[in-house]
Amino acid sequence: MNELIARAKELAAGPGRSILGIVGAPGAGKSTLATVLADELGPDLAAVVPMDGFHLADEALDRLGRRDRKGAPDTFDVAGYANLLARLRDQRTGIVYAPRFDRTLEEPVAGAISVTADVPLVITEGNYLLLDDGDWPLARASMDEVWYIEIDDDVRRSRLVRRHEMFGKTTVQARMWTDGSDEHNAVLVASTASRADLRVRLPSAD
Repeated sequence: MNELIARAKELAAGPGRSILGIVGAPGAGKSTLATVLADELGPDLAAVVPMDGFHLADEALDRLGRRDRKGAPDTFDVAGYANLLARLRDQRTGIVYAPRFDRTLEEPVAGAISVTADVPLVITEGNYLLLDDGDWPLARASMDEVWYIEIDDDVRRSRLVRRHEMFGKTTVQARMWTDGSDEHNAVLVASTASRADLRVRLPSAD
């Protein structure tokens, strides 16, 4: 972890704004690592802008017939995410507002995150930062580095089941979603690992 913190600090010390991407399968610990890095660097040096804020709303997913695949690549506003990263990359003045995903509501919340122009490092995390189709490469183009997070699959799936239960699913529903939609997405994410600038193996202990 100390090495990762040092590498993040190097990015923050570079000229202008840098964007660090953290990618991995569902439950790999992306948001936890992003938060740890941001806390270690402090609010003057780092801000976190997750990809999850660009989930399509349930109303849109119902209209598109994609509600049962929520979390798949085509259930995000990818172009909106790419455009936001480009704005953050080029930000010189003022404040850029970004959405966040509320797990209690299971909906995105617009304008919930504010990033001031003087913050030198933006950390973004999500499943699909290294996909090479659609508008995903446009998002990747704004990132200076992308780190791929690996963790024991049993630990990862156990985390997902608990997370789903915590936010309202029964144990049966949580296991079905973990073994179904989440696992399908995990396989897709794993296929992109070779494109990362750094691969990080996190401890297996949960």
